[in-house]
Amino acid sequence: MARVLSFLRPKPLLALVERRKPLFSKMSLDSRAREVFAKAVRAVHPDTVVRQSIERKEDLITIDGHKLALNNNLYLVGFGKAVLGMAAEVERILSDHIVKGVISVPHGIQETLRQHGKNHLLLKENSCIEVIEGAKHNLPDTDAQEAADKIKQLASGLTEKDLLLVLISGGGSALLPAPVPPISLKEKLDVTRRLAGAGATIQELNTVRRALSLLKGGGLAHFAHPAQVVALILSDVIGDPLDLIASGPTVKTEVWPEEVLSVLEQYNLLDSVPASVKEVLGKPGPRWQKQPGGGQEANVINAVIGSNSIALKSAGRRASELGFRPVVLSLGVSGDVKLVSRLYSLLAQFACSREEPPPEIAAEVLRLGPDVGVETWDLCRTMQVLDEGRSEGWGATCLLAGGEPTVELKGKGRGGRNQELALRVAVELQGMDLPPKGPVFLSGGTDGQDGPTEAAGAVTDSGLCEEAKSQGLDINTFLDNNDSFTFFSKLSSGQRLLVPGLTCTNVMDVHVLLIPSPPININYGI
Repeated sequence: MARVLSFLRPKPLLALVERRKPLFSKMSLDSRAREVFAKAVRAVHPDTVVRQSIERKEDLITIDGHKLALNNNLYLVGFGKAVLGMAAEVERILSDHIVKGVISVPHGIQETLRQHGKNHLLLKENSCIEVIEGAKHNLPDTDAQEAADKIKQLASGLTEKDLLLVLISGGGSALLPAPVPPISLKEKLDVTRRLAGAGATIQELNTVRRALSLLKGGGLAHFAHPAQVVALILSDVIGDPLDLIASGPTVKTEVWPEEVLSVLEQYNLLDSVPASVKEVLGKPGPRWQKQPGGGQEANVINAVIGSNSIALKSAGRRASELGFRPVVLSLGVSGDVKLVSRLYSLLAQFACSREEPPPEIAAEVLRLGPDVGVETWDLCRTMQVLDEGRSEGWGATCLLAGGEPTVELKGKGRGGRNQELALRVAVELQGMDLPPKGPVFLSGGTDGQDGPTEAAGAVTDSGLCEEAKSQGLDINTFLDNNDSFTFFSKLSSGQRLLVPGLTCTNVMDVHVLLIPSPPININYGI
């Protein structure tokens, strides 16, 4: 292990206190963590990302480096939680060329935006874009299916002279249900719900959704052929894989029934799926065959215009303004929140050691890597930066990460993965008090909603356990019942929850670990 860690040895100590980076703000660490999170979310607002992705000069637009001519030939479809705001911005930029449009958005979103004063994310009163609300509780329903049918109908009528602009964001799968006949919507929903309940990954769920859907897995682009298709995508999936975001409606995917059957068998569901599902999966070969005279791929442009990466870059800039050295750990943190919380605790210990940290800490960090979705190289790079910051007196550090960890549901309490992660990190950090009241950890969902609660996450620190104990609150009891929201609500301070309100976007979660400057032992002897 010594050889593995040899490159982490610090450079010669710069024994000058004035080299410490000053903190430019008198805000508390809690407030600064919230500021960093807010900046991350603002960077991926739906209108912002669309405005930055479309460059227009008269009747010519440039998207992702592609120049496209406009001639009253623009059609628009969309589906997802952030799509209404995206469509409103497209309308402001290109309304004189839009012929017709259909978007599928969450139930009640228009009224909610009005109530929150976000009228700039609404379409014009006389808009030619039809808005259909559906997918209550983020589940496919008949309203969403009606929207999918209209989107399919619009796409099917296009010619080679037309341009179809497709807006996609998180929640798109539930808002674009179009089961392959003879599968009913209820049957498709039952299969995916049972898979999710059995612990299937998002990749496995999307594999099944694609196979049972007409529009996912490249189906929408299939029906729009030979029109030019341009998809603007706000990614809510780790790594931004185009075929997984909203199950890839504009990404041609060969869905092999054998692969789907393997997933169902893995979760012991193969024998209990409806006969209609078995009928569809019983057909051999990939579902989408190439169009006669050429494939659809040449006519499709997929551009990711908003992502966790963009959010973290903006967060890092804000952290720097607030006096921290930003370090991005990973964009793909995943796995059980118990393991993820342990990782953050170890990294905080590594950074806060007065002397060179014990090699056991780095060794455990590296062992955790595969279980939390973080590459060994990223862990080593991060520890090297933290070690240099500790030894050379760089000052406070802001460790940033993104992703989507998971929670093992055992209880019936209220909460979500972000609140539970924040609570578990506080347990791991207890006793590590550094002035001013640190380290501080924030975990928040960029969509503003963490589980069935009004909170997006929570902000915790190393003193939370003592605070809870003084108020007679047993943290372990709340954790055992997956009841993190109730725990934070009961705290007398009432200021731990992260409640940004309606964000109108979704690029997964953002994690912020603020590590104050540890004391440095400086030898002035010559």
